Amino acid sequence: MNYGQSFRLAIKALATSKMRSLLTMLGIIIGVAAVIIILALGNGLTGMVQQQVDKLGVNMMMTYVWGRGDGSTSTLDPQDMYDLVEENPDVLSGVSPYVDAQATVRKGDEKFDKTSLYGVSEVMFNNSTKGTIDGGEKLGQGRFLSWLDVERRSQVCVIGSYLAENAFGGDALGQTLTINGQAYTVIGVLEQIRENMEEGGPDDQVYIPYENALEMLGTRNVTLYMFTSTSGETAAAARMVIDSMLLEYFDGDYDAFYTQTMAEQAEMINLMMGVAMGVLVAIAAISLLVGGIGIMNIMLVSVTERTREIGIRKSLGAKRRDIRRQFVIEAGTTSAIGGLLGIGLGCLLAMGLGALFGGMLSAQMGGAVFNATPTLGAIAISFGVSVGIGVLFGYLPANKAAKLNPIDALRYD
Repeated sequence: MNYGQSFRLAIKALATSKMRSLLTMLGIIIGVAAVIIILALGNGLTGMVQQQVDKLGVNMMMTYVWGRGDGSTSTLDPQDMYDLVEENPDVLSGVSPYVDAQATVRKGDEKFDKTSLYGVSEVMFNNSTKGTIDGGEKLGQGRFLSWLDVERRSQVCVIGSYLAENAFGGDALGQTLTINGQAYTVIGVLEQIRENMEEGGPDDQVYIPYENALEMLGTRNVTLYMFTSTSGETAAAARMVIDSMLLEYFDGDYDAFYTQTMAEQAEMINLMMGVAMGVLVAIAAISLLVGGIGIMNIMLVSVTERTREIGIRKSLGAKRRDIRRQFVIEAGTTSAIGGLLGIGLGCLLAMGLGALFGGMLSAQMGGAVFNATPTLGAIAISFGVSVGIGVLFGYLPANKAAKLNPIDALRYD
């Protein structure tokens, strides 16, 4: 008996008990579908993270400065950071203090108490990308803060689209906002980030000179600095320069500061996502294992039910390898069909979930595209594993069938 005949007999055996065959495949179907969905969604999230890194630029890095815990060290002055950039023009191209302040924003009698207020320098705006270096927000109207604005502590601001629309009806340039009781002139409006703007969302924000923000907070402490290196290739060297200066300033106290490049941040996020995906895939693999055990169980039942058939075939000259091959092919066919059904179900659900959550994730991550389309590699691996499990778990019943004594098999009732 050749492989073609064995395959046709396998299909016939499956068709004879359709419900039993479907229930046998169920574990394989669920396992394969789960693996494809997890990998597709994971790849989509990884792609979004990479898009964010590409948008922000691999030459950006963040330095957190907390100072020494015993309070014996004076506060680091922002001018020290500016001097560091000037002394290292080969690796550092700019720095901006980043002050996250709480403030009350008003336009006439209207109050905006959920608006995010950030104190920055002119370096926060990247002239080459025409966007901010922290989130890549593009400038829609007017201009960003200039060096002169920061140096003079000018009471000017750049606002998000939510404020521009709700406070000024879209005509914000040259208008005045009151921030903590002080009048600020709007010199720029950022492009809209989310399709549906809301109070307290990414479009509800204000940028002012960082010295003004520090004054509002009543402090001179800047705990976050946004650096840009001359290129992605010099980011590691730039970090070493920053860390060396701070290590000397804080007398060797590594806990007083921390610097992280965008590339490192993306690598850390991808690592955490990879671990999470690995755990989820392992859980999904349990379903495949259960499916394999189900195939082995049903094949053992099939061997018992077809004992007389096996005896007749052996009496007509069938050899052990023919019987073994027949049952292995039946097990492999069962798992292969289950794998194909699982692939179809997994692809449909992955694309459906991608369409359902893609818009929300895209809005949260500044317009990054969420692509949850399953890859050919994931499909091929899932199908191969499903067939492999069927063959592996089908071998024991097939071997049992091959070893049956033909005389005992013919006497079986």
